[in-house]
Amino acid sequence: EVQLVESGGGLVQAGGSLRLSCAASGFTFDDYAIAWFRQAPGKRREGVSCFSSSDGSPRYADSVKGRFTLSINNAKNTVYLQMNSLKPEDTAVYYCAAGLLCWSGDYWGQGTQVTVSS
Repeated sequence: EVQLVESGGGLVQAGGSLRLSCAASGFTFDDYAIAWFRQAPGKRREGVSCFSSSDGSPRYADSVKGRFTLSINNAKNTVYLQMNSLKPEDTAVYYCAAGLLCWSGDYWGQGTQVTVSS
């Protein structure tokens, strides 16, 4: 059974940093791509970053390029999202998702809230 459990969200001031974690079980990152999405109140869900073993390097939304970094610890089967220089517009619930394609989101975690105060 595929399971994804996010952690690491919280409240941070603008300019600060947070690191989100997503512990995966039931698959490896060779089997599925892994992505971070976010959804702010009243807004559509947005793909933030994605990694597929066939790509070799993560993809990023333009809104987070240069500030966010996706990394993977295969030994722990965990994916991280390091978020630096946070802005109030980064406030959202962040989800990790696994799927056959980079943004397909076939399996979802429960989400973790990130709030950036100005």
